[in-house]
Amino acid sequence: MAKDEGIIPEPAPEGLKQQVLQVLKSCYDPEIPVNIYDLGLIYELEVDAGGRVNILMTLTAPSCPVAGAIPEVVRSRVSQIDGVKEVNVALTWDPPWSPDRMSAAARLQLGLPAM
Repeated sequence: MAKDEGIIPEPAPEGLKQQVLQVLKSCYDPEIPVNIYDLGLIYELEVDAGGRVNILMTLTAPSCPVAGAIPEVVRSRVSQIDGVKEVNVALTWDPPWSPDRMSAAARLQLGLPAM
């Protein structure tokens, strides 16, 4: 058996970023049946070659009752991805979220007119 057989290399940063995106698309605001990525809550996503992930996100409103829970769910789920060494999730209110940030799929799912 060759020395490297059976060893799966860590994903390249782009592959790792795609895995993070898939996880973000599996996280939902409990009050809205659309994932947080398509809802437009993710403002920035950075993944470096060392497996560090930085996420800048917002919520639909500062008074959102799950303000503390969603970022922690995101941090927990992203940290479970193979190759992720560190996850930083920052919450911002600037710029404020608006429905204009939603994807076409999210708008369709919620019965809102296309933009």
